[in-house]
Amino acid sequence: MTNIEFVYFENNNGGDSMFNFIWTLILLFGLVILAMRCMGKTVLAQLTPPDLAAIVFIVTLSVRPIKADGLGQTVIGIFLIVLMYILLSKLSLFRWLNRLFIGNPSVLIKHGKISKKELRRTRFSLVELLSAIRSAGYPNIQDIDYVILEPNGDLSILPNQAVVNLTPSHLNIETDYQGLPIAVIVEGKIQQKNLNLIQKDEKWLQEELTNKGIHKINNIFYAAVSDKDHSLIVDTGNQSS
Repeated sequence: MTNIEFVYFENNNGGDSMFNFIWTLILLFGLVILAMRCMGKTVLAQLTPPDLAAIVFIVTLSVRPIKADGLGQTVIGIFLIVLMYILLSKLSLFRWLNRLFIGNPSVLIKHGKISKKELRRTRFSLVELLSAIRSAGYPNIQDIDYVILEPNGDLSILPNQAVVNLTPSHLNIETDYQGLPIAVIVEGKIQQKNLNLIQKDEKWLQEELTNKGIHKINNIFYAAVSDKDHSLIVDTGNQSS
């Protein structure tokens, strides 16, 4: 009887250990997401020293309490994290949950005027904003229609049409499609899927290579075929001295 009771309590303790592990994992995963949301989009946009330090400390502190007891808990923990990630990705498809988990875009500049309110709300400094604009090639904010801080931390910079580089479409000039080079040989190996994409086979490729005086595919470093006229470009990787 004593042995039976001992086994029962041992198994029960094992169940409690697994429950505590799963609960801790779910709690800390949710807290890390919440902490990153509270820190704002700027923590992803500009990794300044304070941003980087905060992320490192949060991740370090959140991982320390998680102690997987053996391979079983490790595997369960991995699958649980993946499951929660997929679940949150599905939930973010709903508009109100998307605002909760991901957030909304923020207009930092509109028609050349900086929004102080949005800068304060997003905790995006003016110095970082001006630096990002200069890096994009627009030193004068008057040349910008919109600067939008996206939920993922990226900055979308939309310049004024007056400073946009002229393209053939602006001049109503029709241009011919130049074709997209499709790689058919990479480091001596035929890319069968790409050949199927342009509706060609290895026999056709061998004939085209023979016409160029190339007989061994192993000697070809890179070869591509234009999807427009099926012209072949070959690079053997040998540099002439």
